[in-house]
Amino acid sequence: MNRSRPDALRVGRIPYINCYPVYGGIDRGEVAINGILVNGIPTELNGMMARGLLDVSVVSAVEYARDAKRYLLLPELAITSDGPVRSVMLFSRAPASSLGGRRVIVSRSSMTSVALLELLFEHVWHCRPEFVLGDAELADVDNFDDVPHDARLVIGDAALRLFDQAARGGPWAARYQHRIDLGAAWKEWTGLPFVFAVWVAQRTTPVHEALSAHASLIASRDWGLLHIDLLAEQASVASGVPASRCADYLAGLDYRLSYPQLAGLTEFFRRLVLAGRVPNGSLAFLPAA
Repeated sequence: MNRSRPDALRVGRIPYINCYPVYGGIDRGEVAINGILVNGIPTELNGMMARGLLDVSVVSAVEYARDAKRYLLLPELAITSDGPVRSVMLFSRAPASSLGGRRVIVSRSSMTSVALLELLFEHVWHCRPEFVLGDAELADVDNFDDVPHDARLVIGDAALRLFDQAARGGPWAARYQHRIDLGAAWKEWTGLPFVFAVWVAQRTTPVHEALSAHASLIASRDWGLLHIDLLAEQASVASGVPASRCADYLAGLDYRLSYPQLAGLTEFFRRLVLAGRVPNGSLAFLPAA
């Protein structure tokens, strides 16, 4: 059961479909967690962790790199892809390599996706667009044309819906003739998986409480991965994407943080350090005791 006392452990959760497998068992009462869940988009949770308003949370990978001395990584738990991710997409009216000086709207919801996009433009597509922050949640999709642009970075459930509609020849296929999956682009560039999000604890969080939350999240994830079809039905209702495509999407993600994912994460951080975007640091994990 969730704790109700005022000092209850505060555990952050992104309400996007890609987090359903990690929280599915907790949401359905199959797994108990000794704390309270706090919902927020990635940048909101990043900010809450940075201000000490959450004790344990999923955060953008870049948030960990930005202030590694503040956080401890929770072992064996992340949102990763080894190739196409389907929910981090650049929708463009022109080839990416021709977007130099042209307007690209980037989602204000995710630090990691924006940082990855900037690296791809610099090192793979060799041009520098004009980046403009914008909203790109499901509720914003109908207003995408309100701001002139040549390309748009979309993440999460909105990206999954647009990807699905474009794949089926819907209006988005004609509107954005070039659709680039950033997970696939990273894999082609480096040969490594990409880590979009990690779970972290504040270093000030009592270790036994962080370990308890970690154990609950791992158990809930394991339950969720055994019930992908059930979660896909829930995801379909939330997103409007057919359940079969939601099931393929969830099954295509990897929620571990093992050696291949750590290699991808380390390479991403190395490139960010070289670019001067984050300070040099190291990976530090929640201790076993």
